[in-house]
Amino acid sequence: MTSDPNSPTVVYSAVNPIEAAAVATALEAEGIETTTTGSYTSGFQAEAPGEIQVVVRQSQAEKARAILERLEEEAEMENDDASEVDYGDEEDE
Repeated sequence: MTSDPNSPTVVYSAVNPIEAAAVATALEAEGIETTTTGSYTSGFQAEAPGEIQVVVRQSQAEKARAILERLEEEAEMENDDASEVDYGDEEDE
């Protein structure tokens, strides 16, 4: 039995809709069609609260995961760079 390349595959789980939307937007900017599950629908929570999943086609899941890994590494590098900034407000003793 072969896998359906169009079957939905979860590539990321977020704890809030803003994070899920940011991830979905980043993937879509790379040409990957996404959807989310677990968000609000007409003012009601569609699934159990606590997790929102970003879903892509199985055929694009590997590429999506690679993109997310790259973005996470870039964010970590930016955080490291920001923590090393010398604001010059410390006085020499």
